[in-house]
Amino acid sequence: MTGFGRSESVTKERKIVVEMKSVNHRYCDLNIRMPKKMNFFETAIRSYLKNYIGRGKVDIFITYEDYTESNVCVKYNQEIAAEYVKYMNAMSEQFGLRNDLSTGALARFPEVFLLEEQPEDEDSLWKELESVLDDAAKKFVESRTKEGEVLKKDLIEKLEGMLEMVDLIENTSPSLVDAYREKLEDKVKELLEGVAVDVNRIATEVVIYADKICVDEETVRLRSHIENTKSILEEGGNVGRKLDFIAQEMNREANTILSKANSLEISNVAIDLKTEIEKVREQIQNIE
Repeated sequence: MTGFGRSESVTKERKIVVEMKSVNHRYCDLNIRMPKKMNFFETAIRSYLKNYIGRGKVDIFITYEDYTESNVCVKYNQEIAAEYVKYMNAMSEQFGLRNDLSTGALARFPEVFLLEEQPEDEDSLWKELESVLDDAAKKFVESRTKEGEVLKKDLIEKLEGMLEMVDLIENTSPSLVDAYREKLEDKVKELLEGVAVDVNRIATEVVIYADKICVDEETVRLRSHIENTKSILEEGGNVGRKLDFIAQEMNREANTILSKANSLEISNVAIDLKTEIEKVREQIQNIE
């Protein structure tokens, strides 16, 4: 599900900002963007965020500003300077030229002086980053939790509607057998015209028909899956993958009911049931 969290830390030495935002995804996909100087924290950041995120495509943006100059120093490259002097003297002797090399001129030659960045105190930097990361992650989870409550309410309403459809199928199925028996008896009587009707034969045909269209097992399992889904939603936690599996099982039962349906009424209900299950499956993809 979607979510957003932001936190920052500003001190005299530095500023660290962490932003997190997510879109729906069936797996946990973390995309971290941060300055190169913080790349050595990537594994630690991923490991830390696993405590808060179990599912979703999450983009993490980390920005860093250094307010101090103490981490940069000037380095004098004595070996390079000596090489320049040696070759300037050699050129002077070879071509009979005056060597007018000065200290200022030598200092301007490439690589004689270098600005070198001092390494950061990793422990100190991680401690500060961890604090900002933790605060952003908590806000991120809070925003997802609020959305989750809305999603949970909508899912339960859909599940209740599915239970009503199951009730309708269960209540309609027995009447189909009775209607078939009456239709079969009328047809046989019409064909035989006064000849005694073999009641046992009709009863056998009715039993075969009833067994063919019977969806008792499917509706019982479907009802169980629906009730189980409601219970899991109420319990909360990282239940997305479990619910995804149950939704697949619900769809399987609905398909069987539709294949056995021998009336327009049950066929229509089964189609509506499949439509609702698909809606539930799509929304379950958003659940962590």
